[in-house]
Amino acid sequence: MNAQATQKAILALADGTIFRGISIGAAGSTVGEVVFNTAMTGYQEILTDPSYAGQMVTLTYPHIGNTGCNDEDVESGRQHKVWATGLIIRDLPLLHSNFRATTSLSEYLQAQQVVAIADIDTRRLTTLLRNTGAQNGCIMTADADGQIDEARAVALAKAAPSMKGQDLAKVCCDQEGYEWTEGSWQLAHDGRNGKTSQTGGRFRQLTVDIEQKYRIVAYDFGVKTNILRMLVDRGCHVTVMPATTPIEQVLAHNPDGIFLSNGPGDPEPCVYAIEAIRHIITKTDIPVFGICLGHQLLALASGAKTLKMKFGHHGANHPVQNLADGTVMITSQNHGFCVDESSLPANVKPTHRSLFDGSNQGIELTDHPAFSFQGHPEASPGPHDCSVLFDRFVCEIEKSKA
Repeated sequence: MNAQATQKAILALADGTIFRGISIGAAGSTVGEVVFNTAMTGYQEILTDPSYAGQMVTLTYPHIGNTGCNDEDVESGRQHKVWATGLIIRDLPLLHSNFRATTSLSEYLQAQQVVAIADIDTRRLTTLLRNTGAQNGCIMTADADGQIDEARAVALAKAAPSMKGQDLAKVCCDQEGYEWTEGSWQLAHDGRNGKTSQTGGRFRQLTVDIEQKYRIVAYDFGVKTNILRMLVDRGCHVTVMPATTPIEQVLAHNPDGIFLSNGPGDPEPCVYAIEAIRHIITKTDIPVFGICLGHQLLALASGAKTLKMKFGHHGANHPVQNLADGTVMITSQNHGFCVDESSLPANVKPTHRSLFDGSNQGIELTDHPAFSFQGHPEASPGPHDCSVLFDRFVCEIEKSKA
């Protein structure tokens, strides 16, 4: 553990609760909505998921950092950055060990200028958040004299903006847009089974060339990289476009399908996206597939409403039931808002429901080839139970082209 990790730090919640620990990231202070994530693996993917913009993540699994970090397991696309405003953990191991690691978690956090804290009772914090709901907090490290102004930290937590009403999609999206053609990859030692690239001495095997039969425009509200890979795996050439792109520019690409990505914040302020989606589902026959924020935006464009959840769903172990056949999928989740199922209009059918709290997890339109899912079916790492949703999207595209 480096010297930075011995510096004192606190987590101050807006209700005045103080947790004392040590700094394992950058020095200074940071604020955001404090949420908890129950996943046991994937801390680098969690940190770089744009859906965590404006939030500080508490990881309930006690030992975080065992496998270090690398340059490849990043979910923030071309921006290649950490989006979570802070990290909160119980224990940072003294050593990390993994043949793919290029740096420790602490070094990674410092390089990314992320303020983080360890050695606090994350079980107590999680219980508090479950009882009171997600609330804003402030992580603050000690100054040069070893002192921390706890009253100021509480004041900063109280002054931080609520997630309710924040439009973060247009902040987190790639502002220029880009073409994406890379499929999923796996570790490899040579190029016999496909293309390879080398990063820091570790080979990764890219998907064998796949015919790109379908033109997809992906609305980027904070899209995760593995979503794009899974679309390419299924023969899609993906054009990623910024969240605020006018619908005329999207349709000018003559897409076979339109994808609505995940993203952070409150869906209701994203009026530009809601209006664009409404145009797609009322004035075109183009198939639509939405994930997470994209799911909520499709519901709003269809006339439904969304709600702020008490503490949201964050983890890789959430059971979701398919209402059509009763089967249960274990899913990856990351959202603080949900679709109000009671507000769905007659032409919108619920398809999936959380077995944790009964909240809506999926919808489909009966008068347009459009459907969406609340969880993250592309989870990497994470459960792959619902990756078949990408297959359904391709099937809808093929039917529309027939």
